[in-house]
Amino acid sequence: MNVVSSQSIAPLHGLTVIDLSFTTPGAYASVFLADAGADVIMVEPPTGSPMRKVTGWPALARGKKSVTLDLHTDAGLARLHDLIRDADVLITTSRPAALERMGLTATHLAELNPRLVSASITGWGTTGPWANDKGYEALVLARMGVFHGKAKMSERPGPSFTPTPWASWGAAHTAVHGILSALYERESSGAGQHVEADLLRGAASMDTYNWFFELVCARWPEAYQAMYAYDDQGRPAAPLIYPLLVAQTKDGHWLQFAQTEPRLFFAMMTEFGLAHVFADPYWQGVPLFEDVERRVELWELMLEKVRERTLAEWQHVFDTNPDVSAEIFSDPVAALDHPQLQHDGRVVTVDDPDLGPVRQPSTLVHVDGRPLTEPRPAPRLGADTEEVLAGLASGPSTTPKADAPAGNLPLAGVTVLELGSMFAAPYGATVLTDLGARVVKVEPLAGDSMRTLVAFPEAGGAKVLQGKESVAVDINTPEGLAIVHEIAKKSDIVLQSYRAGAAKRIGVDAATLKALNPDLVYLNAPGYGTDGPYGGRPAYAPSVGAASGLTMSDLGGLDLHGDDLDEIKRVAVRRHTAGANPSVQADGVAALGVASSMLLGLLARKRGRTLGDLTATMMSSATHALMDRNADYENRPEPPVSDPDLFGLGALYRLYEGSDGWIFLAAPQDSEWNSLVEALAPYTDLAHEKFSTPDLRRINDAELAEALAAVLRTRSKFEWEKDLNAQDVGCVAVTERTPEIHLQGDEYFEAGYTVLADSPIFDEHRRLAPLTRFSRSGVKADAGCTIGEHTDSVLTEIGLTPERIAELREKKAVG
Repeated sequence: MNVVSSQSIAPLHGLTVIDLSFTTPGAYASVFLADAGADVIMVEPPTGSPMRKVTGWPALARGKKSVTLDLHTDAGLARLHDLIRDADVLITTSRPAALERMGLTATHLAELNPRLVSASITGWGTTGPWANDKGYEALVLARMGVFHGKAKMSERPGPSFTPTPWASWGAAHTAVHGILSALYERESSGAGQHVEADLLRGAASMDTYNWFFELVCARWPEAYQAMYAYDDQGRPAAPLIYPLLVAQTKDGHWLQFAQTEPRLFFAMMTEFGLAHVFADPYWQGVPLFEDVERRVELWELMLEKVRERTLAEWQHVFDTNPDVSAEIFSDPVAALDHPQLQHDGRVVTVDDPDLGPVRQPSTLVHVDGRPLTEPRPAPRLGADTEEVLAGLASGPSTTPKADAPAGNLPLAGVTVLELGSMFAAPYGATVLTDLGARVVKVEPLAGDSMRTLVAFPEAGGAKVLQGKESVAVDINTPEGLAIVHEIAKKSDIVLQSYRAGAAKRIGVDAATLKALNPDLVYLNAPGYGTDGPYGGRPAYAPSVGAASGLTMSDLGGLDLHGDDLDEIKRVAVRRHTAGANPSVQADGVAALGVASSMLLGLLARKRGRTLGDLTATMMSSATHALMDRNADYENRPEPPVSDPDLFGLGALYRLYEGSDGWIFLAAPQDSEWNSLVEALAPYTDLAHEKFSTPDLRRINDAELAEALAAVLRTRSKFEWEKDLNAQDVGCVAVTERTPEIHLQGDEYFEAGYTVLADSPIFDEHRRLAPLTRFSRSGVKADAGCTIGEHTDSVLTEIGLTPERIAELREKKAVG
C-alpha cells in the first residue's frame, strides 16, 4: 500500500522557496511556507546562518533544506542565481545596497526568472529617508514610540525595552500576505513580481483602536484628552483596568482577568463580593469615576479580594462559573502546557538527530482539527547542498505571458463574508481589503462592539472597518440567517470568530455553508478553539498575552511579585503595561495570522488543492510569534532577556540617555565593533584591552555600558542618531510619544508610511498605508464605514426588492 505524506498533499506542495534571510523575520515567513508544504531551501554561508544560535532555531528551521554557498565569490553568486532560476519564491532580509551588490534587485531577479515572486523584508522599506539604515527590531520600535508606550513596565523614568519580536512577526506575515497574493495572481497571469514588507509597517499594523483615539484627541483637544491606563503616579486613570484586572493570588500567582462585557464585569464583581457597588450611590458610575481617590479605592478592594484566595481556589471558580475567567501569567515555554493548546494538538515534539526531542508549536493553520502538515526536524548545515545543486534544471526559466497585467489588485474578484467581532479575526479581513478583496461584514443592528470601545463615536472600530461593506443583520432571526446564507453562496471565503459551538447554533458553521457553496474557503478564527476546555471562554488581548507568554516575554523574563498591597499595585502596573498596551499586543499578532490563513486557503483552492475547514486561533498564533524562544529541548541556549531595569540586552543593544532624551544603540554583531569604536573615537577611547574581543566585551559588559553611558549623555539624541548612522552604526532617537500619534506626522506621510483616506465619520484623514507593496500589482487604502451603510446595496444584489428590504427593516431583521 502506498502511503501519501501530508507534505505531498499540502497546499504549497510543488513550490520552491529560496530563503536567503539570516534574521528572524525571514525565518518566521519561510517556516509558515514550509509548514504549508513548500520546499524551502535555506542558503547559508559555509559557517552557517547566525539563526542557528537562536533558541528557536530547531522550530524556525523545521522542514527546510540547507544549502551552503559562499556568496562573496563569483562562483557562489552564480550558483545562487541558478537556484533562483528554478524557484517560485525568494525571501531576502538584506538592505537595498547589499542586494544590489549581489545582483538581486527586483529588475535583475525578473530577468533571471520572470515567474519568480521575490519578497524583500527590511527594517524601513527600500525607499524613504531610512532605507539603508540598520533595521534592527529595537531601532524600529524605539523610533516608532513603542518603547515610550511601554515605559511603565519599569519603575525608573524613561522608555522600557522589550525583547518580544513584535516587528519581526509583523513584517514576516505582511511578507507572507504579499507572497501568497502574488502567487494567487500568478496562477492567472503566469508572471511573478517583487513584493516588499518592512518592520515598521508590520509593527504598526498591530494597534487595535489607538490610531483613531489619538486622531480624535489631536483634532479636538478641548473636548477629548488622551486617557491612559495609569497616571504618572501609577494610579488608575482608565475604566478598562478594572475588567482587565491584573492581580496576585494568596499564594503568589498572577492572574489576568478578561471581563470587558458589562455582564461579565458584573459577574466578576459578584464573585468578588462587591456587587453592592452597582447600587451604592457612593460608587455611582462604576467603574468610571472623576476623583482619583475612588478609582484607587476600588482598585485596592479588587486586588484584596483576589488575594483572599489561592490559585487552586480561583481555578475552581473558573471551572464552575462560566462568566468569570482569568489566565495565569506564563513564560513562553510553560505556555505550551496550556490545556487548550494540548487539547487542540497544537504542541508537537520533533526528534532532532542532534538535539533530541524538541517541543514546539504545531503548524499555525490546522485543517479539520489536525496540523496542516507534520513538522520535520531542522536540517544540518549544508546537508542538502549536493542534492539540490545537482537537481538544478538547465536552460532558461519559463517566460511569462506577454500581456501580464500591471496595476490590478491581486485579490480583485475575491469576496470575504466576515462573521465576528472586535479585532483579532476581523482585522485579518481588513488586510485583505487593501489587496483588493471585497469584505462584507455582517454585524448586529447595534454594530460591532468594537465601534463603541472608545468614547468618541466609531473611533474604536475605525481601523478594523477600513475598506469593508457593512450589512446590519439580526442573524438570530430566520430572515437574517437567510440573508447570511445568500451572501455565503456568492462568497469565496467565510471568516468566523465566534466562541466554540456558536456558529453551529446560529447556522453558519462550515458544514451548513459549504452545503450551500461547496467551493468556500472556511476559516475558524476563535480566541481559543472550536471546542475544548477554553473554547467557550471570551478571549481578549491581555488574557491571551498572559497565557501565551507574550506578556512575560515583554517583561524580559522578569517574574515580578509583591509582598504587600503597595508592592502588588506597582507590579500590577508593570504587568498591565506589558500585556494591555494597545500598540503591540496579541490581537494584532492573531490578525496577521488570520490574513495569512485565509490567503493560504484561497491559493490552495486556486491550485486545485482545496482544503477542509481551516482553524487559526488567537492563542496558537501568539505562541507562534514566540517560536524564537519557546522551543524546548535539552541544553538549549537561553533566549534573550532584558536587564532588570529594562534597558536592553547588553551594552551594545540597549537604551541610553542623551543630553535631551533617550537613544537606542544597536551594534550587537562582532563585525560592528570596529565601526562603533571609530565612530566614537572623537569622544572616547573604547580601544581598551578589556573590550578587545567579543568574549571580553561580554565579560565586561557592565563596565562597557557605563563607558558608553558616560559619553552618550554628552550630546543630543538627534546628533547621535545623525552621526552614528552616517558611519553605519545603528542608533535612533527614541520617540517620546505613542506610535499612533507619532506615525500620523508629516515625516511618515511624506515617506509613504501613511496615506490619505476619506471617512464618513472622520472626513479626510491619514491612515496606515497598505502593509505590503508590489512591483506590478496595485493596492488600495480605503476608510471605514458606518453601521449598515451597505445593507440595502448588498440585499439588492442578492435579489431582494426595496419593498422586501423595508419589510425586513420594519421587523428589525435588518438595520
